[in-house]
Amino acid sequence: MAIFPFRPSAQKRFHRLVQPHLEGMYAFAYRLTGTRQDAEDLVQDVVVKLYPRLSELETVEQLRPWLNRVLYRQFVDSIRRRGRRADRAASELMEADHQADWFDALESHDATPELVFDQSRLGFMLDEAMDRLSPDQRTLLLLHDVDGWRQEDVAEVLGVAVGTVKSRLHRSRATLRKYLQQRMEPGSDVRRVEE
Repeated sequence: MAIFPFRPSAQKRFHRLVQPHLEGMYAFAYRLTGTRQDAEDLVQDVVVKLYPRLSELETVEQLRPWLNRVLYRQFVDSIRRRGRRADRAASELMEADHQADWFDALESHDATPELVFDQSRLGFMLDEAMDRLSPDQRTLLLLHDVDGWRQEDVAEVLGVAVGTVKSRLHRSRATLRKYLQQRMEPGSDVRRVEE
């Protein structure tokens, strides 16, 4: 009786490929969606869609960025299907630790009430400013400036050139800065941001 070489089942091969990346995919999905339930749903949708494509998955050299790109495209498609913007306050999209980095503020035990007020006001204004950005601009700033992704990684996930990421980052930051400057002027009532 001949012994045939053993080949693991498709399910085991898929699990072995995808399992190490699920935590990272979930973290990325959470950044995009802002809620646990939506992030879990997004990752599940991607995994279900990828399972029949196992042979293609096995040929991918760098699986992490490829999976993140698929996840991002699924997110964009889901927003388009819903026909609405994924409006979330920036405070919901950023963990508390990252908010402190974002505001470039250090907590102090000696914080005066004025400083606490100014920091909370800035946080509110930043939330407003982030909400006024397009989902693409918000995602780009969160990935690069908040999560610290390299421009090359962001470019690969978004499926654009590194130069495009640089110019979009510049425009997104400029839009955010312009809104915050207008908002911080005394008596200002900003209705919209010029893009």
